[in-house]
Amino acid sequence: MSGRPRLWGRLASVRALARPDDGSAIVEFVALAVVLLVPLFYLVMTLARLQAGTYAASAAAREAGRAFVSAPAAAEAPGRARAAADLAFADQGFAGEGDLVLQCDGDPCLRPDGRVRAVAAVTVPFPLLPAFFRDVVPLEIPISVTHVATVERFR
Repeated sequence: MSGRPRLWGRLASVRALARPDDGSAIVEFVALAVVLLVPLFYLVMTLARLQAGTYAASAAAREAGRAFVSAPAAAEAPGRARAAADLAFADQGFAGEGDLVLQCDGDPCLRPDGRVRAVAAVTVPFPLLPAFFRDVVPLEIPISVTHVATVERFR
């Protein structure tokens, strides 16, 4: 039985020599994770910002149209619509960045069954990019949404 421990000792030393790259799997995993997760994280951030811009433009157009057609007087309607659109833009993080265009289908705008077209637009920049990149390459996505609101027939 004295020969058996020597055999196990030799096998252990052969195994130790056969695996000189112990611990490199962790390094490879970390390197691969960084290479894959950083672009994935950036993609998720970009898509989230685009979704916020889409929500902002959609809510701004819808609420501006509703505020315009529900105004008690024609003189108040544009101001109410602009205030509603500004709130919708600010809610999604685009305060002061959105544009709103209002168009009536006839004169006067607030006549029964009149239609008011509200077009809200916002430009969404790609996140985490320096300003000098934006000067060279357009790194923004414009988003525009149209909503048509109808004035109530029996106002």
